[in-house]
Amino acid sequence: MQNPIGVFDSGYGGLTVLKEIVNKLPQYDYIYLGDNARSPYGNRSFDTVYHYTLECVEWFFRQGCSLVVLACNTASAKALRTIQQNDLPGIAPDKRVLGVIRPTTEIIGNFSETGSVGILATNGTVASQSYPVEIDKFFPGLKVYQEACPMWVPLVENNEYDSHGADYFIKKNLNSLFEKGENIDVVLLACTHYPLLKEKIEEHLPVGVKLLSQGEIVADSLADYLHRHPEIENKCSKNGTRVFYTTDATEDFDNHATTFFGEAVQSAHLDLETQ
Repeated sequence: MQNPIGVFDSGYGGLTVLKEIVNKLPQYDYIYLGDNARSPYGNRSFDTVYHYTLECVEWFFRQGCSLVVLACNTASAKALRTIQQNDLPGIAPDKRVLGVIRPTTEIIGNFSETGSVGILATNGTVASQSYPVEIDKFFPGLKVYQEACPMWVPLVENNEYDSHGADYFIKKNLNSLFEKGENIDVVLLACTHYPLLKEKIEEHLPVGVKLLSQGEIVADSLADYLHRHPEIENKCSKNGTRVFYTTDATEDFDNHATTFFGEAVQSAHLDLETQ
């Protein structure tokens, strides 16, 4: 019986997280779903993101997944808590849904010496205030400055992440962030698309500022979670398989996915309305 670990994103970005998870934990079976037909989630309402995310989580459960990782900051910010607290007890009390915000906020303060950190994210993640709220639980004295970067995802998805246009918007958003908090010494890429812009971002960061992306952090956290929860880990099948689905055109998904995942991807189309 296949019992894969589900990895969900509104589009391609979650593949940067899956890539690191597979590097860390190659033995497990994984099933990835990108809801490309309805992406981006970043500017959608809390209610819409919640309903879309829950629909996809329920689909994962029907595929046999006991554990689903929301490898999407917007879904983690706008839907995770409601699904965990309100839905899981009724529909699947023995299954678990995890996000990408908690693992990052648990450790971000350990990297800062000035007590000031910057968060680069989508409009939706910034508006949710999830990062300041969660960071405050673990590092109450830490100052958190946020900057919404609405042009970064379109740049990445249109293969413009290495262009002069990317330089312009990265410089603009970083300048805005450091005007808010000049003592920032750690910057978190709080969107799974942003690692593709990492080299450009590093070119424009002030000297000495650390740049964190979430993939490795989430992979380490998942490994720790599975170690601490044998009742979930024992259900996860281990054949080293990866299966990819998209709610949009497979050819387009596969072309983009290869860039994010770092190797060739062959996806199948999923029509959620027929499920």
